[in-house]
Amino acid sequence: MRYLRMAFGPRYIALTLSAAGIFVFAGFTGSDVFGDLFAFLSLACIALVALGVRDLVQTRHAVLRNYPISAHLRFLLEDMRPAIRQYFFEDEKQGAPFSRDARAIVYQRAKKELDKRPFGTEYDVYAEGYEFARHSIAPAAAVDTDPRVLIGQHCAKPYSASLFNISAMSFGALSANAIRALNAGARRGGFAHDTGEGGVSPYHLENGGDLVWEIGSGYFGCRDQDGAFSPDQFAAVATAPQIRMIEVKLSQGAKPGQGGILPAAKLTPEIAEIRRVPLGRDCVSPARHTAFSTPIELLQFIERLRTLSGGKPTGFKLCIGHPWEFLAICKAMVETGLAPDFIVIDGKEGGTGAAPLEFMDHIGMPMREGLNFAHNALVGVGVRPRVRLGASGKIVSGFDMARAIALGADWCNAARGFMFALGCIQSQACHTDACPTGVATQDESRSRALVVPDKSERVFQFHRQTVAALKEIAAAVGASHPCEIATRHLSRRISPGAVVDYDALYPALRPRALLEGSDDPRFVNAWRMAQAHSFAPAL
Repeated sequence: MRYLRMAFGPRYIALTLSAAGIFVFAGFTGSDVFGDLFAFLSLACIALVALGVRDLVQTRHAVLRNYPISAHLRFLLEDMRPAIRQYFFEDEKQGAPFSRDARAIVYQRAKKELDKRPFGTEYDVYAEGYEFARHSIAPAAAVDTDPRVLIGQHCAKPYSASLFNISAMSFGALSANAIRALNAGARRGGFAHDTGEGGVSPYHLENGGDLVWEIGSGYFGCRDQDGAFSPDQFAAVATAPQIRMIEVKLSQGAKPGQGGILPAAKLTPEIAEIRRVPLGRDCVSPARHTAFSTPIELLQFIERLRTLSGGKPTGFKLCIGHPWEFLAICKAMVETGLAPDFIVIDGKEGGTGAAPLEFMDHIGMPMREGLNFAHNALVGVGVRPRVRLGASGKIVSGFDMARAIALGADWCNAARGFMFALGCIQSQACHTDACPTGVATQDESRSRALVVPDKSERVFQFHRQTVAALKEIAAAVGASHPCEIATRHLSRRISPGAVVDYDALYPALRPRALLEGSDDPRFVNAWRMAQAHSFAPAL
């Protein structure tokens, strides 16, 4: 009976069926003219009821399972959208056209639809900001294996990761079925699934996919009664074989400088138990950690987690803000000899959850600048060969991955792309617990619409075809492996008559240059201000 509580859809069916009964009754009791009309209306109502029942039982479209009949209007408008926008908003087209947005790319690949198009590009290739990769006249042969990167070379349990993985999204923010589908797809495709900071739930473990356990400032799943980090709780979970890496979240793209939040409306008893938090109020992780307060203490905390986990690769994730703070961590690496096994750079443009508009639009460093800054900083202190770099921030396509790799990434993470593969339509109701597709809700009557076997297949297909596209791009530019894509392969238009290569936009820092006194203006002042024993600047 709980399915009958779903908003709108089943109610429409009940109303339509009632109307059909009224029309049938009126047809038998009215005149011939009205009888024919009522008979036609009765057949129409019965046809709508049949369509609604079909929508409820089909498994391909979650929004139709939650909103039978009425959701067909959404698909009709979606088909009409490119033409409408082109006709009415031609002057607004910049960069990617509306008909080839990120969702279109994901949906086609997730559903194994043909992602080829005739009649050339719809991009304005002379618009400022247009970017492209330069192909080779002698392309390389595409890699015929799954390209991977080894993380934690010096750990007891290093991890061979895919170049494309699922970024951090917590159970609680996402439904149980969404977590199940993501992890089942990751298991089938051999790529990693980041838990998000909400802890390791039974749904993460159910299908056996590789996990990256993210530890946020709330220490959910590894906290004591006072909310402080608990080594015993951490070790009890981290040693599970399915958990392959440990990631400490310092900040996140959409709202760097703030902690995470799960609204009280979405905090169920189950989530509260997993996170070890009280019911009835918002579940908030603080803006900063309590387990460490200086760059050196951060590295010591990472070393401690690596030991407690049994030697698994351990690192941290952040959206870069003040450059001297990241350089302070680099100075701490040099001073102590300690280093994370990996760092994930989250761009301020990323973030699948709700965030204040000011933070979403104006706080934090964009992914490309942050990634390249971190890459050069690690090169400049001589630790780049030891530390792997991941990138996260609106990465959806093979070209997005190629660009991130050129700027220094060893692998890429994606959140919204995999949400689209699950069926997300960007209704922007994530924080209301009223997600129409069952992706971001704890309402079982809504989340039942997300059918795990169907959506896990889409997750798998989206990953497989996006990595295949990356391999084809690498071959086209003349690289024998995707990891060989470099800044020399990409260009950006800065005006209708000028194109600049990425080499010039993102110049490389030579190895150990910061230790030897580099005069690079990107680093001089920040390096002087950075200090290993404090995140505060040395003025």
